[in-house]
This record gives sequence, C-alpha cells and structure tokens, in this order.
Amino acid sequence: MIERFGLGDHIAMKKPHACGGNEWIVTRTGADIKIKCMQCGRVVMLDRGDFLRSARKNLTEGTEKPNEPEN
Repeated sequence: MIERFGLGDHIAMKKPHACGGNEWIVTRTGADIKIKCMQCGRVVMLDRGDFLRSARKNLTEGTEKPNEPEN
C-alpha cells in the first residue's frame, strides 16, 4: 500500500491488467482516482480506498506535489 501519490506518478499495482501490464499512470486525483495502463492505454477509475489497497509502490513521481496523508 502506498501513502503518497500525485498526478503523473507511475504506480505499480498488485494485480496485472488483462493486457499483462501492471504499471499505471495517475491522470486524476480526488475522491476517485483515474489511472491509465501504460501498456494498452485503458483508463480505469477507482475510488480512493480501492486504489490505496491495490497500489503496490510509486515507481516515479510526476509533476504535481504528492498528496499528504491526513493524520
């Protein structure tokens, strides 16, 4: 599970996509997270909880300042 992410970050997910790729790029953040598969280009929207549970690690940081955990 990752704690920090932002727009443009490349994220490795726990399960591979149907095309075989498991690297995604974050294209929208908010209550829902929109990610795009780097291998086939498919766009998927997940609610924040599902995204945080299934994201394994942040491979590269994008252009936007990462979201800070609220503690």
